[in-house]
Amino acid sequence: MRYISRVDRVLLRDRALAEIREAIVDGTLPPGEPIKDVELAERLGLSRTPVREAIARLTDEGLVESKPHSYTRVTPLDVDAARDAQVVVRAMHGLAARLAVPRATEADVEAMRAANAEFAAALAAGDVAAAHRADEAFHRVAVTVSGNAAVAATIERYTPALRRLVLLRFSSVLGRESVRMHEEIVAAFVARDAERAGHLVERNWETLGALLADSAHDQAHDSAHDQAHDSAHDQRES
Repeated sequence: MRYISRVDRVLLRDRALAEIREAIVDGTLPPGEPIKDVELAERLGLSRTPVREAIARLTDEGLVESKPHSYTRVTPLDVDAARDAQVVVRAMHGLAARLAVPRATEADVEAMRAANAEFAAALAAGDVAAAHRADEAFHRVAVTVSGNAAVAATIERYTPALRRLVLLRFSSVLGRESVRMHEEIVAAFVARDAERAGHLVERNWETLGALLADSAHDQAHDSAHDQAHDSAHDQRES
């Protein structure tokens, strides 16, 4: 009976984790939003314990930050941190594809095709959220088929911090280009070419790296502009 109780607690924590994480990623809980375990527990219909455990996990993932006796809040968007995560996620997805190719069945390939069709349709409709879900479903096939728990855990650990910025990708040319890239990945799976599949998956994820690089450049430009403005203001005041 003690064992059953422990499993129930873990399931509640996982439910809280999934709900709060998604709210942060989709912007329901925006950057800088205060995180209050009591309020979240009420909204989720849970006790405070699984919510606190979920918040601790989200802190480890970089989505929540705390200052003792001061605040717990959703972290601001951090392009540099996202770029670090992107390098890891890209490598792990490439490895997953290489491991998955010799294990993939016809049903797995069809699942990838179906996800890419949904991705293309969502992009055509301008449905960013649906495009994001379909892209995740496409890449999840290889991660699942790879059978490597360490790869899956690493991707799960570092992807959430990326996902808030990934949403920007699907309103861009890079997002539309991913449809063709996905088709090439599927073709590599059909050809049982593990190395090419891994390379193509890494290249697909590199498009996100390019977007993040552009974001970092814009962020640096805006920061320099603000500093110049403040300096000019100070000179006028003196």
